Amino acid sequence: MPGGGPSLSLFDTRSGSVRPTTPAGTARMYVCGITPYDATHVGHANTYVAFDLVNRYWRDLGHDVHYVQNVTDVDDPLLERAVATGQDWRELARAETALFAEDMAALNVLPPRDYIGAVESIPSVVRWVERLRDAGVVYGVEGDLYFKTSAAEGFGEVSGLDEAAMREIFGERGGDPQRPGKLAPLDCLLWQAARPDEPAWDTGLGHGRPGWHIECTAIALDHLGMGFDVQGGGSDLAFPHHEMCSAQAGLATGQTPFAKHFVHAGMVAYDGHKMSKSRGNLVFISRLRAEGVSPAAIRLALLAHHYRSDWEWTSTDLERARSREQMWRRGLGASAGPSADVLLAGVRDRLAEDLDTPGALLLIDHWAGDASEGVGSDPSAPDRVRTLLDTLLGVDLS
Repeated sequence: MPGGGPSLSLFDTRSGSVRPTTPAGTARMYVCGITPYDATHVGHANTYVAFDLVNRYWRDLGHDVHYVQNVTDVDDPLLERAVATGQDWRELARAETALFAEDMAALNVLPPRDYIGAVESIPSVVRWVERLRDAGVVYGVEGDLYFKTSAAEGFGEVSGLDEAAMREIFGERGGDPQRPGKLAPLDCLLWQAARPDEPAWDTGLGHGRPGWHIECTAIALDHLGMGFDVQGGGSDLAFPHHEMCSAQAGLATGQTPFAKHFVHAGMVAYDGHKMSKSRGNLVFISRLRAEGVSPAAIRLALLAHHYRSDWEWTSTDLERARSREQMWRRGLGASAGPSADVLLAGVRDRLAEDLDTPGALLLIDHWAGDASEGVGSDPSAPDRVRTLLDTLLGVDLS
């Protein structure tokens, strides 16, 4: 795309403010991936499309982007689903990871440079737990290894929660605040000793498997190092996941910050509740595609909501997105149109302000409406706008 836009500003959960991102050369971003025990749903897509916009905007500014994403291909929910369905956990993880990649490709989400599984990161996890143990912040409980959160100065700053709120949420999001033998309720599992009939690996930490938080800590440190630009994910990851990752990384390296921005996408509800596999209230991307919904319409339905907002998926979202797609196609089919340069500058300005996609879509609506009504005399505009849509918004209308 010709020219360039303003620097990208994003809402940082830790500071509670919208701040400019400041990549030095290569922009570095880590976004937490899926636990592959079920198909990709709209809530997943909402998150990964949001960070795809970050990736695209940085590239438009001329940055190389080092984007890292994990896949938690061994964890309790995956093992429980494998037992319930009679599948081998490895085959289940492989199949669902492949479907996720297929869905992301269909939605025109640019793939990360590094896509790392929990299983392949076990040697790295062991090294970083050993670093934490050398720092004196690891202790054992019945063969399991725990992280001493009291050693982390400023613990709670990422999420902005007080200890009472953290305790309540910790138990709801994979923690074990009531476990006897722990030094403090918020201490989290680093290494789980082998359980009967569960996968485990022989390591210097014993026979077992990694905890959840240390997996992402290790992968991010190995591939991006400290002080990378954006740690991303859904808002339900601010605590405990991103809080724990930041605390572990700081104590393992003796440096701060783990990430310059902690950026979180909102939650998508359906039937009155946040989409979740435990509730089963899921709208699957693969199912929408099988029903003939175009990936462009799915993406437009997501972009119509600001990435940080919590919202509820309804059939109206899809109807509006399909209508918008058709309106845009009519405008792109015109022999000429209003200035693409003016539209490009406007879309860049909207995206630079904390990814204001609703505002960007309205600008394109106006351009498409004018073009379809014969307003504007630039014959190159439709093709240039088509490129703009694909490059900045990931909406492929070719």
